[in-house]
Amino acid sequence: MGKKDSGLSRKVYENALYDLQVELCHLQAWFKASGERAIVVFEGRDAAGKGGVIKRITEWVSPRVFRTVALPTPTEREKTQLYAQRYIRHFPAAGEIVLFDRSWYNRAGVERVMGFTDQSAVERFLESTVHFEREIVSEGITLIKYFLHVSKDEQEKRFLARMTNPLKHWKLSQIDLESYRLWDNYTVAYNDMISATHTLEAPWFIVDADDKKRARLNCISHLLAQFDYERIPFEAPTLSPREHLPDAPPGRPRFGTTIQAPF
Repeated sequence: MGKKDSGLSRKVYENALYDLQVELCHLQAWFKASGERAIVVFEGRDAAGKGGVIKRITEWVSPRVFRTVALPTPTEREKTQLYAQRYIRHFPAAGEIVLFDRSWYNRAGVERVMGFTDQSAVERFLESTVHFEREIVSEGITLIKYFLHVSKDEQEKRFLARMTNPLKHWKLSQIDLESYRLWDNYTVAYNDMISATHTLEAPWFIVDADDKKRARLNCISHLLAQFDYERIPFEAPTLSPREHLPDAPPGRPRFGTTIQAPF
């Protein structure tokens, strides 16, 4: 059931991923030097692999440059604010790339399908979002939007894996189960969302995500291609000789309790 990771060995995948992650480090250095700003939005069905892609992007870079934002359910106070307000406070400063693991598009997806908001609010959101994103881009922030697409069979396969693997139980919520049942409703919602907000200034990029390895490599490769960055030469520092104090205690702490290591 579902499409398997075919034709891409672990060795080929890991080597390709390593090369891309090295480039992400070069991109990071360029961002810090240039003061550029970027927002990367990740949307898609539940179990499409958004978190897996983000994890590989951020694995070897600084969280001070690549910041991941995954907001919980809005608080009662946030519900009284402008809808976009809680997202805007996480927007990048100079030299930062912010990765949104789900974003303001919650209104057009889960909120619409689950009935957390009414259709008139969704329509207003879709109309205003075009102007909102145009303003983001006009301020000099690069905005990149990815939608990870997973098939029915593959989503089911991943949900079953979450049910049977205790390391993945936390990934499965009641909302996820509802998204499985309401597949067609989400299809309609996502099609409306993308068709209304796919603009010249902020286009949507669709990532085929049934094959996790290929999805990660393709998405990271595409992300890197969105920036005309230069490699900043790395100047290796020199380790100065250690200073020796005559009365310094040994390097190992004198106090505290050493844990009884089982391994």
